[in-house]
Amino acid sequence: MVQPHHSPLPPLQILAWGLRGLQSYNLLSVMAPSLVVECGGEAIQTAPIRDLHENPNFPINVFLMRVHLPMEEDLMPPIELKVVDNREFGYKPVVGQASVRSLRQYMCEPSAEGHHPSLRLHFPLVSKAHAALPSVLPQEEEECVDWWSKFYAATGDLAKSGGYLQTGLDSLKVYNCELEAVPEFQGLQDFCQTFRLYRGRVLEEASEDPLVVGEFKGLFQIYPLPEDPSSPPPPRQFQELPESQPQKCLVRVYIVRAFNLPPKDRNGLCDPYVRVTLGKKKLGDRDQYLPNTLEPVFGRVFELPCTLPLEKDLQISLFDYDLILPDQKIGATSIDLENRLLSRFRANCGLPQSYCISGPCQWRDQLLPTQLLENFARMRTHAPCPSAVLGFPVSESKVPAHGHLGPPRERLALHLLRTCGLVPEHLETRTLYHSIQPGIDQGKLQMWVDIFPESFGPPGPAFNITPRMPKRYELRCVVWNTRDVDLRDTSITGQRMSDIYVKGWLDGLEEERQRTDVHYRSLGGEGNFNWRFIFPFEFLPMEQVCVLPEKQHLWSLDETVLKVPPKLILQVWDNDKFSADDFLGVLEIKLLSMPCPARRPRACTLKMLQDESDSPTPPRFPRRTSLFKQRLARGWWPCVVQEEGRQRLSGKIELTLELLTDKEAEERPAGKGREEPNMNPTLHPPVGDFKNVELYKGKPPNCARRINNVEHSQRLPASTRQLPTSQTGVSGWVPTEQPVPNPSLPPCACGEVLTQPRGCEQLCVPAPPCPALRRSRGGLTTGPPGLCPGAPEKICRRAVEGQSHSLQAGGEAPSGS
Repeated sequence: MVQPHHSPLPPLQILAWGLRGLQSYNLLSVMAPSLVVECGGEAIQTAPIRDLHENPNFPINVFLMRVHLPMEEDLMPPIELKVVDNREFGYKPVVGQASVRSLRQYMCEPSAEGHHPSLRLHFPLVSKAHAALPSVLPQEEEECVDWWSKFYAATGDLAKSGGYLQTGLDSLKVYNCELEAVPEFQGLQDFCQTFRLYRGRVLEEASEDPLVVGEFKGLFQIYPLPEDPSSPPPPRQFQELPESQPQKCLVRVYIVRAFNLPPKDRNGLCDPYVRVTLGKKKLGDRDQYLPNTLEPVFGRVFELPCTLPLEKDLQISLFDYDLILPDQKIGATSIDLENRLLSRFRANCGLPQSYCISGPCQWRDQLLPTQLLENFARMRTHAPCPSAVLGFPVSESKVPAHGHLGPPRERLALHLLRTCGLVPEHLETRTLYHSIQPGIDQGKLQMWVDIFPESFGPPGPAFNITPRMPKRYELRCVVWNTRDVDLRDTSITGQRMSDIYVKGWLDGLEEERQRTDVHYRSLGGEGNFNWRFIFPFEFLPMEQVCVLPEKQHLWSLDETVLKVPPKLILQVWDNDKFSADDFLGVLEIKLLSMPCPARRPRACTLKMLQDESDSPTPPRFPRRTSLFKQRLARGWWPCVVQEEGRQRLSGKIELTLELLTDKEAEERPAGKGREEPNMNPTLHPPVGDFKNVELYKGKPPNCARRINNVEHSQRLPASTRQLPTSQTGVSGWVPTEQPVPNPSLPPCACGEVLTQPRGCEQLCVPAPPCPALRRSRGGLTTGPPGLCPGAPEKICRRAVEGQSHSLQAGGEAPSGS
């Protein structure tokens, strides 16, 4: 039989840090446990832990064993771990055990350079070129970014980042897995590993195995001795250990968002909310659930005080809210906070890219970069920071172009720390699991955790990751006129005509559509409306979308939030009484990139709807603009219809588009249509429309009112249209091109003579226009009223009906009028 060749008693260094979560044995709690380590026929036993509830760490942590190990790794014996409870009367039962079968991962080479107790930096060697900061960005650009801008820039969703990459601020590292699963961080078990303890036979099952009775925190190091016996032994590995006493810490848990959640409700969605558990503390309000979503954006920060390692397991759970039935658990994930605090990769608080003393990337750690660098150099036992111990000059590779940077000394120290492979400022993606279905993915949760020991002082301010709240806006659309609209009907005289009206809505808000009144008997495709649409909506400026909450069903308890780009839709229709209305054309205006309006109808063509990118040569003037920047636009836009897959010009519409914030809308009130408050601007009924002409000969309209103090002249729109009687097709009073003087009436303030009385104390109808304001240069105009000083707002109804009535300005109405 061939005997295996043994190495000359290599030392096995043992770091026995402590025991965690030991369960009771024989109905009695474990009181004074100790650890027995056996390997290759050798064994050692640690001193017992006096009180697990006060300090679960061993009083002595480092041990050395000399064992005979074969040169072949496959023949190496396992390391047996046993936890015994030192009870009264000498009774020492084994309350847990584990076996480490593979020792290859613990083989290491001693450092040839020895231990570096400290690293000193030569800060005077910093390049003077970096001492002066470059020009900073405008304050307006910095105010438009938030933490979510950094998040969306890191995830590649540039449309929602708001130009964050151009600001020069810090970026964010997004890991698509748990931080423990990142290969370069060694599972965050570089200081000590976690070994599960079993009772009875050892099973390598899932973490939810009922035989798991506790955990052992420790690590092993095996390295060969030099062949020359006279050579000095290599230095021990476990030096500069952290404090083994329990530490009070502040834990900040940032819950950003979740996705790929399983549906829990009948509608195929769920109503998730977050619950955070640490020790006996539970945070999370079920009333703050997010309804009807499988991709909730939480944006919540939880702060919990704790004592490590007594409260080391942080559990984040997602639950589905139910009104009557008990809430269902969606999934959960657990984080070992002790491993993050003890890891030499410094996973308790990620390092940002730059040291900022203000702004959205303000330094949030407890220690300055120079202090962190000294601690890192003292704790680290292998290669020092690049160029630091050699005394070579070191400088930042790139200085960000913003005005929030701190002193050059701290920035340089942070730059050196970032070259040492420490955990950066990050966002980890954790998988959720459920105990009923172990090992099956129940969704993803993006989050990160910061741990701040109280012994290092107060931490910096927490990041504000509150979800973006939409701002309330009000879109006011005044429909003035239409031109060249298709004529679909035929009058009894054989003339082509249309009864035109316009209706409009914001995309996604079809239920809140509005429509104008009808312009009857349009013979040339012309329509006059003077009608105001008002569309209130909520808008996210950073994401450039409208937020539309709506209920899927009448019996739905919560609203579902939709996000759509802002778009105004206007349709021109032909009114029919005995058949369905005829569609005449549509105009869709994207408020973020709308065509610039034409100043005159003849300049309104289909070319206005073409994109600038489609043009072979760049336009001399921009063809598109954003209403959110311009805020006010007026002019003519084309209406189109689809025929054989192509767009055809079917009409032109004159609009005024005005975008107001919620506060501006309160300061400048306006009513829908021509309702009160009819202002900003004041809209008068158009004169010359068949409907308004017919009102002059019949019952006064609803807007008619009594006038006690009769004045003579009237403010009227400068664009009021005058039509002869032959075009209206009805009899009665109609303003004419050649006014007939009435000697019983005083002259108008503009010098023109009047053809009809201008007011009385009885119910009156809208007054005719002042003849001097009927026409404007080049044709008709619309919009804010042209003013003729001192005119009343109504005219005597009886005078319109042809009855004799001579009433001087300021006189009294006759009895019975």
